[in-house]
Order: sequence, then structure tokens, then C-alpha cells
Amino acid sequence: MTTTSAQALLRLLQLTSPALPVGAYSYSEGLETLVEQSTVTTPAALTAWLEQELAYGLVAIDGAAVGLVHHRAKQAGLGSPGGVPELAWLAGFNQQLSALRDSEETRQQSWATGRALVRMAAHLHPDLKPWFSAAGSPCNFAVAFALVAARWEIDRRSVVLGYLHSWAANLITSAVKLIPLGQTVGQQTLLGLYPVLEETCDRGLAVQTLDELALSSWGAALATMQHETLYTRLFRS
Repeated sequence: MTTTSAQALLRLLQLTSPALPVGAYSYSEGLETLVEQSTVTTPAALTAWLEQELAYGLVAIDGAAVGLVHHRAKQAGLGSPGGVPELAWLAGFNQQLSALRDSEETRQQSWATGRALVRMAAHLHPDLKPWFSAAGSPCNFAVAFALVAARWEIDRRSVVLGYLHSWAANLITSAVKLIPLGQTVGQQTLLGLYPVLEETCDRGLAVQTLDELALSSWGAALATMQHETLYTRLFRS
């Protein structure tokens, strides 16, 4: 492994680490509601729900957006010396991701985690500030994630796989607490998702626009809408 690829791997691990200070661990994306309603109570039911979200849910759209923004940012010269190019396209991606969120909790989750990542990344790399400004405020997490990954010279496929893996790992960790599941069962569930994560990644990398992907997440949307009225809550969505 060359020094360059080793550094890129380390940066990807840092960007997808649970220790990244964006608060992703505090969201269940409607899973807490589904457990409360006895819809998801077994490893098999959890796997089925995760697979459906990876096929037709917002995470598939976000994964594709990560790949598209990363690609456009590298083409525009992010990380290269010189002036800041025309970046109006960034606002379009950011606005589309906000518009696709059909519940307040999912919108606030993406904005809050994006805001936290922007704040940290702008401190680490002041040259990213014009890019974040071009995206607009609030900046969705997927957009900020892609820009940081492009700045850190992480290759596009690894970035998308890392984003999807981090999403799945966070929700499985939530399920371990909520259902509850054993830690080993949680790891088995995550390992079993690897082929689906790869399929979702490849599908996202194959599109030229987000409009090419189907989105059917009404079940998850209803769960997140109902979440705010639960009697007790461990998570924010």
C-alpha cells in the first residue's frame, strides 16, 4: 500500500468513525417507532427494513448524491491550487436533498449533522468555506460529507461505500439497544448487509442525476412523523 492510499484509507476511517462529532448516533430514522409498534422486533425484520431502505429509501438517494457531488467537486478542482470555480451547481444538489425529505425529523437530522460537519471541516480546512457557502445553509450532511471526502483525496467508490456502511452501522447500533439485540447478532446483521451495500453503491455511482433513482420511503416517513409523539424516546428521530 502506498503512502497516498494509506492516508486516504485513514481519512475515510476518520470520516466514517462513530467518534466524528456530528451526533449521528442520536438518530434512529423512525426505527424507534417501528420497534415500539412491534413492527421490527427480530434480526430478520431489521434486515428486511434496512434492505428496503437501501433499495428505495433516502439513504440510497444520499449515497448517490455523495458520489455525484464528490465527482463534480473533483472536476471543479477541489483540493487543487488556484481560485474557486463557479459553484452554483452545489446549491441545486443541496436544495434537492432538502426537498426530498418529507418529514421534519429527517430534514432536521440532515441539517443538524451537516451543520456540525461543516463547522468542524471549515476549522480544519478554511479553503472549504467557499464551497460550503456555495452549497447554502443549512447544508445537508451528504453534501458536506462529499466535499470533505473530495478534499481528503478519498476515491469516489470508497466514499460512497463508507457513507452507506456508516449509515447501516449507526442504525444497527440503535437496534441493538431498542429491540434489543446482542452485540454479536448486530455484527452478523451488518456483515450480511455487505452485498446490499455494494449494490446500492454501484447503483448510485451509475446515475448522472438524482432523478434517475426511485424513491419510495413512505413507511419510514410515517414512522419518523409518529416518532415525535412517542411517550418515551431514546433517539431524536
